[in-house]
Amino acid sequence: MGARSSLSEAQREAAVALFERGWGDNAAARSLGVARWPVRRLFQRWKLRGRLALVSKPTKRSFSFEFKLDAVRRFLGGEAATELAAELGLSSPALLKTWARTYRRDGEDGLRPKPKGRPPRASDSTPGQVSELERLRRENARLQAEVAYLGKLRALREHGQR
Repeated sequence: MGARSSLSEAQREAAVALFERGWGDNAAARSLGVARWPVRRLFQRWKLRGRLALVSKPTKRSFSFEFKLDAVRRFLGGEAATELAAELGLSSPALLKTWARTYRRDGEDGLRPKPKGRPPRASDSTPGQVSELERLRRENARLQAEVAYLGKLRALREHGQR
């Protein structure tokens, strides 16, 4: 299990022992005195992998666009998420459901890999003339604001003298 789980290692082992004796996720959570949702997620992983649900994976897997698209189409075609996740070797049926939600919201493009890192700034990708033009525009706007301010100040002074 990863560091994100709210269950301790001992709690996870006790929950798996209860699952192996035929207990469900709700009964195991009540017996251990812990929250229901982490135990439910562990129960889903246990149904897929048995005792191997306790073993953490060293790295995060990445999946190709074609793999995700095929999995989502099969899921939306009516195959059960649990069986499909077990067949495809996914960590959880929730991953398949997340891909399906993204597919429904954004279409196929939502499943495509996203570029890593921060996108480049517009001024970094263009030659120096554009940055010079932008600098002059900013200076012009500042000077116009300064002229307008000084004009209003002069008008207020003249109005106050009369």
